[in-house]
Amino acid sequence: MAKVKLQEITRRFESATAIEDISFEVPDGAFWVLVGPSGCGKSTILRIIAGLEAMSEGQLYIGDTLVNQIPARQRDVAMVFQNYALYPHMSVAENLAFGLKMRGVDKVTIAQRIPEVAQILDLSHLLQRKPKQLSGGQQQRVALGRVIVREPKVFLLDEPLSNLDAQLRDETRAQLKQLHERLGITTIYVTHDQTEAMTLADQIVVLNRGCIQQIASPQTIYAQPANRMVATFIGSPAMNLFPVIYSQGKLWLGKQYLTLSQKLEKALQPSEGKAFELGIRPEYITIASRTFAVNAEEAKDNFAQLLMKVEVIEPLGREMLLRGTLIDSNVTITLNARPTWQGKKGDCLSVQLDLDQIFFFDGATGKTIYP
Repeated sequence: MAKVKLQEITRRFESATAIEDISFEVPDGAFWVLVGPSGCGKSTILRIIAGLEAMSEGQLYIGDTLVNQIPARQRDVAMVFQNYALYPHMSVAENLAFGLKMRGVDKVTIAQRIPEVAQILDLSHLLQRKPKQLSGGQQQRVALGRVIVREPKVFLLDEPLSNLDAQLRDETRAQLKQLHERLGITTIYVTHDQTEAMTLADQIVVLNRGCIQQIASPQTIYAQPANRMVATFIGSPAMNLFPVIYSQGKLWLGKQYLTLSQKLEKALQPSEGKAFELGIRPEYITIASRTFAVNAEEAKDNFAQLLMKVEVIEPLGREMLLRGTLIDSNVTITLNARPTWQGKKGDCLSVQLDLDQIFFFDGATGKTIYP
């Protein structure tokens, strides 16, 4: 096991920059997750650590060793790819043993390690099967076993669960977490799935357009996002964003408004006409007691609470997800309703925001300015 340290890593492809100035240190035995939208550079970082990609600038350490010039086969890291890359003509046991044979490990040691790893991953009854005789989850466990049996210093996992169905992905994610707790090997995991990132990571590195946006624990990322991108990417359903303008002590959303509390006004110290983006997660918006017909004049004139028109209803079993637009604007809004809610598409609802759970972002830079 070993720590992994990146110092100002940059990777350029001719005129395009894939990643820029990437710096972080993964402690020995930690489980870190790189997360971000497609094309943000997370797989490039993983391939640079593995030695499969050359960096343009920067320094990379595994343990206390600078590995910039060390080839992949000598770095003692093991990587699991999105496609499992199993040898189809080999049995599970032969796939597990292949890497050890290539490194000249003696047959006695191989014969000891294969059953041990197979037991850990519940593969003992499958050792004689070929990959085509396995389910997706079983193939994924064989791919993991092939790297575990080597006992490397670092695990690198590049979206290993993306080919699995939803239920199997949930089950395998839990197994991965238990496996890491058992083995304690430094692990760097790449995904675009924020649920995987939140449930697996000790620390999350959020990336966008080749740059680090924030590094923090899952709960900190969720509760204290550094900017608008982090706030909207982490969380499902995504955070609501409302463009607002401060005027005469109120935040205006078109013809509707919210009154600022003294606490918020003191924290923001807004000037007249100042524009913000207000963010709030769907779970902190509740339906008020009154419901209006969408064409009623009362709905258009009543701005004491925000009014929305329901456009999409998504039953999720334990709750209803309501999507719509704010009245007299094109601003979209999403909220969670009780599973017993009896409304319908086209309803106009009065909704209330929990002002203790709102965020404010700079309209120009996207940086979080409150809290």
